[in-house]
Amino acid sequence: MKSFISLIIFYFLLLAASTVVAQENKTRVVITGVRFAYPIVEKWIADYKSVNPAVEIIIDSRTATDPAKYDLLIEAYQQDESIKETRDYLHIGRYALLPVANASSAFAITYGKKGLTKKQIRQVYFHDILAEKNEDEEIKTPVTIYTRLQKAGAPITFAHYFGYQQQDIKGKAIGGADEHLIKALLKDSTGVSYASLNLLFDRASRKVLPGLTIVPVDQDDNDRVSDAEKDYASLDDVLQLLEEKERKNIPVEHLHLSISKINNNAEALKFLLWIIDNGQTDLSTFGFLKPESKRFESDKEKFQQRASGK
Repeated sequence: MKSFISLIIFYFLLLAASTVVAQENKTRVVITGVRFAYPIVEKWIADYKSVNPAVEIIIDSRTATDPAKYDLLIEAYQQDESIKETRDYLHIGRYALLPVANASSAFAITYGKKGLTKKQIRQVYFHDILAEKNEDEEIKTPVTIYTRLQKAGAPITFAHYFGYQQQDIKGKAIGGADEHLIKALLKDSTGVSYASLNLLFDRASRKVLPGLTIVPVDQDDNDRVSDAEKDYASLDDVLQLLEEKERKNIPVEHLHLSISKINNNAEALKFLLWIIDNGQTDLSTFGFLKPESKRFESDKEKFQQRASGK
């Protein structure tokens, strides 16, 4: 009899624990993905929690691979078609990439003033046995290129823009996140790399981070860098410049959040809808550009229909 009663008690305890776990899962949203977007995502989480305190939203930081389970993925490159077929995407903003060097390097001193043409960018950053050798384009200052080891949005976007693959980027491949390229540059007086605006500028002062020099590029592709193309003093000025129209030799790509088409976490979808309505105002503060309006409106309609069950 005692054994039977103990079994009944155990059953109800197990049932109660399962109910608690189920309830926790319903109000918990897990996000992972590209690390350089974490600051703006953290801002969205904090703002959302102020109006929806019962929902727990966490970032499970990406390492060499993504966590085993997550609800939302934030990424900085267009994924393979096989993956895209299984997920719904919200293109929430865009990021821009610029060449950057250690401010004390001979490269920064020389090309921080002269700038780089497309040919020079290709020569500095990429392995290309088919490239034409031009004596006038030769870079003679010491250079150590730093790039990402793992597949990632910034190197993929940077390489594709200039007609290459990520593996064609020269130099030392650094493990970890994009922030580690900046740390490597600051330690190496010959260091050169590429980075998104939000990693190159201080968010509060809106100025380039101490120890770094952004290298100007030929924005109209006329094989020279004019004085008007050399002003990168303010983050807000650079954002405005890139919002006005497309500039040459500055790779720009969408930042997007996605959710599985079979994900049934209603809170994850609600958070996405909240970002659609509220997230745009934070983009420039964190160094991002607005998304293409047509694509954003299309995504907005898609998620609204999904929320309504259509």
